[in-house]
Amino acid sequence: MQARPRSSMWAATRDCIRNSMHGNARFAVVFAAAALIAGATSPTQAQQVIAVVNGVPITSYDVDQRMRLNQLSTNKSPSRNEVLEDLINDRVKLNEAKRFGIEASNADVENAFASMASRMGVKPEQLVQGLSGRGLNVETLKSRIRADLAWGNLVRGRYQATLQVGEGDIHAMLGPPSENQKDAVGHVYTLRPILFIVPQGSPPSAFEARRREADALRSRFNSCEQGVTFARELRDVAVRDTIIRSSANLPAPLRTMLNSLEIGKLTSPDTTAQGIELFALCGKEVTRAETPRKQEARQEIFAKRFDAQSKRYLERVRRSAMIEYK
Repeated sequence: MQARPRSSMWAATRDCIRNSMHGNARFAVVFAAAALIAGATSPTQAQQVIAVVNGVPITSYDVDQRMRLNQLSTNKSPSRNEVLEDLINDRVKLNEAKRFGIEASNADVENAFASMASRMGVKPEQLVQGLSGRGLNVETLKSRIRADLAWGNLVRGRYQATLQVGEGDIHAMLGPPSENQKDAVGHVYTLRPILFIVPQGSPPSAFEARRREADALRSRFNSCEQGVTFARELRDVAVRDTIIRSSANLPAPLRTMLNSLEIGKLTSPDTTAQGIELFALCGKEVTRAETPRKQEARQEIFAKRFDAQSKRYLERVRRSAMIEYK
């Protein structure tokens, strides 16, 4: 797996994480070009406390770091007051979630961070290095992740009934289904993951060698029954348990690939942190229960409801919070 050029890696980050948390704990954090960063502020320098939220201080360093993060998120320069209010909101969210016994564990935060790095095509330590090279302490990002995770779980837990999206809501948005609609039907895929293992720390040449082996298997793989048996006999190859996936829950490029793939064939090999992975398509059934368009509508309705409920809840909690500006 070849390392991404610096510019393309950070451009990929913009596409990878440009989402709000909503139902899947996604984060509104995006990094852009290194030119936006002009030097770093050290946490060892004198820090001025500029606000206290329920006994928790917010320092000038916190504001400086969040300003850098927000700059890279929007390609704009937010005011210090806007950033301070953003940090106050995070403190309020964490405090309210804790009041109900909801906290994002360190493991939750690390998993979210690792998932973010994976979607960028880099390892977590590479993402840490990239942030550091742009004057950002990784804890600045992780603290934002922690607040988003805890608050998202709290809002979904307290207002589950209000946020629930029913079939009537979807039909009201989309109208009656049409036989001529391109996405009037969905598919349920039966898949068998096959992983060509590459040890951690291996050079790019090791990934390329394993990719060639994966391509060789793909060329002779014609059925799941015989192909899976053959794959199990290969060196350092893991054949995972069967998984079932709906097209409604898959990204469009993967849906297109699976729809055009014959049953009994393998997908194109993909590079992961563990090695080179392919999927055997062992079954494909048509369904009208949950199509990609219905899933998109469901997510859109949920997102709007979540945003509205989250805003109302935060405004109410802020009014009762102890916020002291210095």
